[in-house]
Amino acid sequence: MINVAKAQLSPKEIAVLKTDLVKAVENEALTDSLFKKLNRLPNKTALTVAYAGTLEALKAKHTWNPYNKIKYVKGSLKTMQKAVNMDKENLEIRFMRFSIEHFTPGFLGLSKNLNTDRKEIVKHYQNRNFGVADDALIKNVARFMIDSKRCTAEEVKTLQKYI
Repeated sequence: MINVAKAQLSPKEIAVLKTDLVKAVENEALTDSLFKKLNRLPNKTALTVAYAGTLEALKAKHTWNPYNKIKYVKGSLKTMQKAVNMDKENLEIRFMRFSIEHFTPGFLGLSKNLNTDRKEIVKHYQNRNFGVADDALIKNVARFMIDSKRCTAEEVKTLQKYI
């Protein structure tokens, strides 16, 4: 699993973490385990902070208590803002925050960065600026953005070139 003694995760550990994040969507115990491990890491990178924020959002999904749901979502979004502040140009971080806010009920008033993140994500595609994102991530983000129905027709045209 993840070597918690390192501040930086190796590419292999990041690949495992990404796979485990997908599994954590439906697995509360895995969500809790990954969340604890990531939060024990010293000197987290922006991406590691964002993964922790994503896991905190998943904790909200898994809890039945409405108070805890809101507490976890608010904490998640605070963590995601920290990650964005650490690396404003990271496509993956912007996407994680966008997806959290996309699935957060609008009536809570917590999805304040949807338009900003959408525009930043699309800008990455317009400029072909993907940083260290791999082909699978680039394709999956484009597909999710289109499926979210939050993009303009022009933005959809840009994104469709990558799926």
